[in-house]
Amino acid sequence: MAKSIMVTAEGYKQLEEELDLLKGEKRKEIAEKIKVARSYGDLSENSEYDDAKNEQAILEARIATIEATLKVAVIIDENSITNETVHVGSVVRLENITAGREVTYRITGSNEANPRESKISDESPVGKALLGRTAGDVIEVETPAGVMGFKVLEISK
Repeated sequence: MAKSIMVTAEGYKQLEEELDLLKGEKRKEIAEKIKVARSYGDLSENSEYDDAKNEQAILEARIATIEATLKVAVIIDENSITNETVHVGSVVRLENITAGREVTYRITGSNEANPRESKISDESPVGKALLGRTAGDVIEVETPAGVMGFKVLEISK
């Protein structure tokens, strides 16, 4: 059985929208590129055709990935999330003891993680260490940058 993937309702909706775009508009664009490239003649030395076919393969792989994710996705009921402990969907304000500054992260499923937006996966070292913690807890986490200490300051939705 496939492992379930935790997603927020927003993340699920974004995946559905991306899937619709890829299956509709993007498939048509690539089909047109292939059609145009075929019109150039000899396919054995046709780089436009090769590029379009590669683009098509990448598109189809992404479609398959999204469809597989949606099949095993478990939408987090954000109304059931409390601010008592850290869950997927929680927003956690931390003191990075090692760096001496505050950081805020939203804990997401792995497919929604985006460190630039301060969204970290529940499967990342920091995300995994935070799950189930409460305000006031201090944790040490082995990260690619070395061991880092964090204190949970606040948990919200």
